[in-house]
Amino acid sequence: MSTITEAQPQKGGARVAVQKFGTFLSSMIMPNIGAFIAWGLITALFIPDGFFPNEKIGSLVGPMVTYLLPILIAYTGGRLIYDTRGGVVGAIATMGVILGTSSPVFIGEDGSGSPMFLGAMICGPLFAWLMKKIDGLWAGKIKPGFEMLVDNFSAGIFAAIGAVASMFLLTPVMNIFMELAGAAVEFLIRNNLLFLTSVLIEPAKVLFLNNAINHGVLTPLAADQAVETGKSVLYLLEANPGPGLGILLAYIFFGSGAARATAPGAAIIHFFGGIHEIYFPYVLMKPALLVAAIGGGMTGVFINTIMGAGLRSPAAPGSIIAVYASTASDSYLAVTCGVAGAAIVSFVIAGAILKFSKQSEEDIAEATAKMEAMKGKKSSVAGALTANAADAPQINKIVFACDAGMGSSAMGASVLRNKIKDAGFAGDIVVTNSAINNLKDEYDLLVVHEDLLNRAKQPTPSAVHVAVDNFMASPRYDEIVDMIREQRTGGSANADTPSAAVPAAAGATAVATAPAATATEETADAESNKILTVDNIVLGGKATDRDASIDEAGQILVAAGAVDQAYVDAMHEREKSVSTFMGNGLAIPHGTNEAKDAIHGSAISFIRYDEPIDWGGKPAKFVVGIAGADGSHLGLLSKIAKIFGNKQSVAQLEQATTAEEVLEIFGKVNS
Repeated sequence: MSTITEAQPQKGGARVAVQKFGTFLSSMIMPNIGAFIAWGLITALFIPDGFFPNEKIGSLVGPMVTYLLPILIAYTGGRLIYDTRGGVVGAIATMGVILGTSSPVFIGEDGSGSPMFLGAMICGPLFAWLMKKIDGLWAGKIKPGFEMLVDNFSAGIFAAIGAVASMFLLTPVMNIFMELAGAAVEFLIRNNLLFLTSVLIEPAKVLFLNNAINHGVLTPLAADQAVETGKSVLYLLEANPGPGLGILLAYIFFGSGAARATAPGAAIIHFFGGIHEIYFPYVLMKPALLVAAIGGGMTGVFINTIMGAGLRSPAAPGSIIAVYASTASDSYLAVTCGVAGAAIVSFVIAGAILKFSKQSEEDIAEATAKMEAMKGKKSSVAGALTANAADAPQINKIVFACDAGMGSSAMGASVLRNKIKDAGFAGDIVVTNSAINNLKDEYDLLVVHEDLLNRAKQPTPSAVHVAVDNFMASPRYDEIVDMIREQRTGGSANADTPSAAVPAAAGATAVATAPAATATEETADAESNKILTVDNIVLGGKATDRDASIDEAGQILVAAGAVDQAYVDAMHEREKSVSTFMGNGLAIPHGTNEAKDAIHGSAISFIRYDEPIDWGGKPAKFVVGIAGADGSHLGLLSKIAKIFGNKQSVAQLEQATTAEEVLEIFGKVNS
């Protein structure tokens, strides 16, 4: 998925930059939390001091923390930068610094290495970014037929160079950093001063700067400590839910108005759901409550330190359930005391502040808005606290998601893009499409088929989620356009947002997600003629049911040399997960995201049936098979969307007697 930059300038300076950096670090760690938990469970159960000592199973512990976890982090970071290619290159390059800090060749037979999580966070994204830049040097200059050869050898050669470079250049830096940071933490722990870190961590949480601290520094150091001792108190510095719980309890007993009414629900979400951001608006309503958060945090850390508490692996999210699941076998009492102590102290301080200070005029909705401004994006969880929970965030970036990201989502994106353009709100609205597996939490609104809603929600928690039953003719599109119109002209949008309503100029392009959408009309038509040819058009299809129709559309693609037979099988697999019926008599069967390796080039097959095919209970008279290799098919999909959104154009397709007439109808539509 290509990265799209908003036209709207970002505000916040250094704070926003740190937030983005922290979010990126978190995006490398969070998808791999399951691996950390697996390692923690094996460690707790099967090491010599575990519940069920087992030498053979326990032998997994060392290789997992030394090799598996850093490589997973590096791959995830590289993939964030440059998809799978970046992930592979980043993982290989990281092997150099892993061995440089753990191999006896470097540290000696008696030396002890450190898990290279921090090195992985550096190498993965860095070498993926460099690979992306190198590929750009010869993009479009490779002769047809040699692309795979060049891609494989360039990645292999550069990854090998990266591994050697990280081994000899990054290893000394990592050794020095880990030694200094470890010494500093050891000094704080030995002198019972670790609680002082709460002065930084608790305010940072409210300002959304904690990810940079937590995932950039604490997690690598904690993992190093956990390898040596089986647990680490550093995992508890940010995850302890006690300080937030105490503040919310204080609002229940001493608060007023909407804040008091919503605090019980917020407390449950915070403590058991682990969503700490739920209590941030309550602190922002009365900034003096930062003292309560700091006091509670310091208390929890101090108790955990003197009682020797520790977790085996990160607790994410910061739920009491996740905390207990990661707690070392000898630390349950200490962890419980730390959480309880933090909650009690923060409750006492917050209660005193609320009881004896003047009541603020600011309400929970205003505080939530302030929190979202600091965070730089909407919070769907905190938004539930406000009376206007149905209000949507400022809509600037919209994504359509489907399983493969090349067919139904592209069509839906094209339909909505045209509606937004026709309404005169094109200049600052970005509409794109993506496979669900490639989604990132960077969109204001997500549109997805209702059968895929739960899958799409997980990677996009900050977006408004809109479920549709078909991508071609959903009434929700008009609702989205009305929402945008109200935000741009009704005064409900942010007053300082630039370019509120910018009517599209004649011939202007709305927004682009692929080269075809920004190319000249002549180039787009040329591309369309390569993708949909006379040989790929059938008027009077022979199939009588959905499966036979998919085979018929798929075999046209196979005959055109665009796909292997395996792709046709994937088209059937895709149909089992969610219907590709688009509405208005159109179905667009295509393969799954995993089947893209079976595509040799972009192509589209077009079949018209004399009698409609039963497509999961919906009548499909037109079946368009899709194979998208490089995005060049998206321009033609945009034309298909326009045609099937217009009854007159559909009638022309029904009356066409030759394949040439069909091509002519497509040629009359500007994408």
